[in-house]
Amino acid sequence: MAAGLVTGSHARNEHDHVIHGMEDEQRPPTRESGNKTKICRVCGDEIGLKENGEVFAACHECGFPVCRPCYEYERSDGDQCCPQCHARYKRHKGCPRIEGDDEDNFDDDFEDEFQLRNHHDTSPDRRQRYWENGEYNHQHLHTNGAAHHSVAGSVVGGKEEGEEDDQKETYSTSEWKERVEKWKTRQEKRGLVTKLDDGGNDPGDEDDFLIAEARQPLWRKVPVPSSLVNPYRIVIVLRLVILCFFFHFRILAPAYDAFPLWIISVICEIWFGLSWILDQFPKWLPINRETYLDRLSLRYEREGEPNRLSPVDVFVSTVDPLKEPPIITANTVLSILAVDYPVEKVSCYVSDDGAAMLLFDTLSETAEFARRWVPFCKKYSVEPRAPEFYFSEKIDYLKDKVQHTFVKDRRAMKREYEEFKVKINALVAKAQKKPEEGWVMQDGTPWPGNNTRDHPGMIQVYLGSEGALDVEGKELPRLVYVSREKRPGYQHHKKAGAMNALVRVSAVLTNAPFMLNLDCDHYLNNSKALREGMCFLMDPHVAKKICYVQFPQRFDGIDRHDRYANRNVVFFDINMKGLDGIQGPVYVGTGCVFNRQALYGYDPPASAKRPKMTCDCWPRWCCCCCGGSRKAKSKKKGSSVKGLLDGIGTFSKKKKMQGKSYTRKSSAPVFDLEEIEEGLEGYDELEKSSLMSQKNFEKRFGQSPVFITSTLMEEGGLPEGTNPGSLIKEAIHVISCGYEEKTEWGKEIGWIYGSVTEDILTGFKMHCRGWRSIYCSPKRPAFKGSAPINLSDRLHQVLRWALGSVEIFLSRHCPLWYGYGGKLKWLQRLAYVNTIVYPFTSIALLAYCTLPAVCLLTGKFIVPTLNNFGSLWFIALFMSIIVTGVLELRWSGVSIEDWWRNEQFWVIGGVSAHLFAVFQGLLKVLAGVDTNFTVTAKAAEDTEFGELYMFKWTTLLIPPTTLIILNMVGVVAGVSDAINNGYTSWGPLFGKLFFSFWVIVHLYPFLKGLMGRQNRTPTIVVLWSVLLASIFSLVWVRIDPFLPKQTGPILKQCGVEC
Repeated sequence: MAAGLVTGSHARNEHDHVIHGMEDEQRPPTRESGNKTKICRVCGDEIGLKENGEVFAACHECGFPVCRPCYEYERSDGDQCCPQCHARYKRHKGCPRIEGDDEDNFDDDFEDEFQLRNHHDTSPDRRQRYWENGEYNHQHLHTNGAAHHSVAGSVVGGKEEGEEDDQKETYSTSEWKERVEKWKTRQEKRGLVTKLDDGGNDPGDEDDFLIAEARQPLWRKVPVPSSLVNPYRIVIVLRLVILCFFFHFRILAPAYDAFPLWIISVICEIWFGLSWILDQFPKWLPINRETYLDRLSLRYEREGEPNRLSPVDVFVSTVDPLKEPPIITANTVLSILAVDYPVEKVSCYVSDDGAAMLLFDTLSETAEFARRWVPFCKKYSVEPRAPEFYFSEKIDYLKDKVQHTFVKDRRAMKREYEEFKVKINALVAKAQKKPEEGWVMQDGTPWPGNNTRDHPGMIQVYLGSEGALDVEGKELPRLVYVSREKRPGYQHHKKAGAMNALVRVSAVLTNAPFMLNLDCDHYLNNSKALREGMCFLMDPHVAKKICYVQFPQRFDGIDRHDRYANRNVVFFDINMKGLDGIQGPVYVGTGCVFNRQALYGYDPPASAKRPKMTCDCWPRWCCCCCGGSRKAKSKKKGSSVKGLLDGIGTFSKKKKMQGKSYTRKSSAPVFDLEEIEEGLEGYDELEKSSLMSQKNFEKRFGQSPVFITSTLMEEGGLPEGTNPGSLIKEAIHVISCGYEEKTEWGKEIGWIYGSVTEDILTGFKMHCRGWRSIYCSPKRPAFKGSAPINLSDRLHQVLRWALGSVEIFLSRHCPLWYGYGGKLKWLQRLAYVNTIVYPFTSIALLAYCTLPAVCLLTGKFIVPTLNNFGSLWFIALFMSIIVTGVLELRWSGVSIEDWWRNEQFWVIGGVSAHLFAVFQGLLKVLAGVDTNFTVTAKAAEDTEFGELYMFKWTTLLIPPTTLIILNMVGVVAGVSDAINNGYTSWGPLFGKLFFSFWVIVHLYPFLKGLMGRQNRTPTIVVLWSVLLASIFSLVWVRIDPFLPKQTGPILKQCGVEC
């Protein structure tokens, strides 16, 4: 166990991990100039020989020199033609067949094709150099002015998983050895390997051969089949056309006898149409992604070499352990410590924003239990690695287990976990009543966080230091407790401020290039979740432009029917996949792996563009000729100044998007700011101003040279020569309450302030800078959490999300007017606009759900008598809505039950939580009034899903209850009126009844939640709802605005022919 809690300036020794990225890997030597062989005119590589010893000839017509890999790439992903004569390439023996090949060419059998499909005997060395640093050489893919670009993540002649072993087995021992010897010979000629003096066979040669042949993309994009998505797009366009004609009919055919109702209905329908467009078109390009974890291991975890996987810092945030059970937080931490990832590359930081001694003691017990739990998980490969959920799974836990000691060890571990739970329960019981003198630690010193609003910063390292080993003597991941300083008079910005404090602490102590953000109730359900994210963040093609990898949220403990759409399947399996095809999914607050450089506010690296054709026929200031563009001015610097600037990393300021963004250009060795100042002597004013611009880092990142130095290290790690004893002191400094003053934290750096939904705002700022995000949805869910299955809790959760959207709408970061000078794509902007305007739909939805009851009570209707032409547009619109939903479920795989639950809760949340969020947001932003809606628990049952039937009174329940009663009263009144008036009134009644039943059916889960298991509704809900409905009905009958007002005597026919 590590030393005691560190507060203030107490220093502590820490381990230094200097992680070198893939750029440290040395490139292979170039080919000797004396080699007289044919050279490929596409990539500049040597053209190999065929099996018969002849030089490989790709084109049978002109013999244009092209090597076999370029030939196969052109056939699989190119235009399948020769670059010189443009004749279609014919298939060579051993090459995979593609559509259009001649069927009469069967000179080789299928067995040879299977063996050589992805293993080219002629040039494996070329492929080894082609992938040596994990990246393609795009500059080589040019010929005769035509460029052939490979798609990042696509598999070119790709292997299937497990094919390497199958391929090895298809050859006999002699054939296999012969192939390996040929490969070794070619490697020796190119200086890639040295020949053994004893002439023996290195046992690692076969592995090297497989690695050289298996280096392929770590992931691939899987588009939705065109047979599924194309009809979906066609119906969307047709629905848009039908919607336009429908509005044309509705506007030109007013209901004069109910003109106010008609006006309200048309306005609501137009708003619903605009909302549908904002929600629908970002789903235009849905895609799926697949990862290849075996390739990640082959590339970065070679035997006999240092592990080159990138380090990851994991952040777990919590506020109040009495509301967020400590046993749940402990399970989340245990699942992180047992993750399938190199232990020296994982660090877990737990943020305690409530400065609770309960959580501090819980983590101490968790660290002790982890010494036994982590080796058990890794020995038997158990899933999930959160003990609470592993032991509660109702599955056959003996499946695929072959060790005879498993049952015994599992029983012992379950008993130890139960003892661990008892210890945590005792801590919780003790924490229920705080002593008058405050909490006291085990050593007798007062707990520094007794005053939760006025306490110093606290850091405690539990694991990851010397002596912190598991029961088998192996190292454990680092576990760090962090509670930032809080003082009266400072704005702390809730969760966003706590996350920014973790960013700075982790940068000082470990500085991993990637960070995983988890809520305290979201545990790792898949031990390979970090590897899933690294398949994208360590991909040499796209990694530099990825700001984060977002995983879908999955939940435990939800009832089978998911009454209140807690799983949110439609959003995570439809909307997010659609956004992944544009610029990436939105950040949802948890289950997200970040690129640290993106959080620092830097721009992604600019893509290299081909030079445009220019001419000298016009002056330089004219940009209209031949696509020429004005060249940017460049200034020459002295070699010594340039060397110093290269050392610290050159940054260029760019003013755009109403803020400042900085472009990353170098990540070479860094220097302290004091050294920069000392080196200013002897330079002219221009050079001095360039160097002094580095002082702006302090204004941007804060007064911490150690932290600023870490921001310059793009690949992460701690700089060489740092004093481990001073790191904790600096970490305490960066979590002080005044550190962020006069800096860009929360404005351009880290989690962005200004909304309770800081996740949407943070992701939006990154996308505006040009970053893209990735949506990773592995077969086994990466993370699982708990969701509020109770109606009141669920509504308050939705209220908080909607309130954050309203705050963003009323801020300067509103997507309607922010970031037009940036790199945000238009469909992505539509998606962000939809995320901040959807609460305002509640106003139109409330009015539209009230209209059926009004129509039934008054006998009026919002639509005049329909002719055949008008009925056609109503039928076409309803059919297009149904077909769109069916096709959407077809390509997404979402069940119709999940889709229907989502539709129902959209109405329930719209007329309750969203409505309150609009008014609460307006009061908060415009008037400065912060209104909170309290939730009070009344009763609960100690049964499975007992919380589902618990009732908690809240004002959010009044509007939907009133709507249900109004529509039921309207149905009774309408049917009674039809019975009294005869058969002629039944026809118009059906339209009104359908309208009213639509509202009641959508609100049915809400009504079921009010009734509970015993159909008992609280008196206060019935009282308020009946009162409001009665008042509304009586006032309406008294006013009766549709009754014509007459001032003279009322004249009626007497019924007798006079």
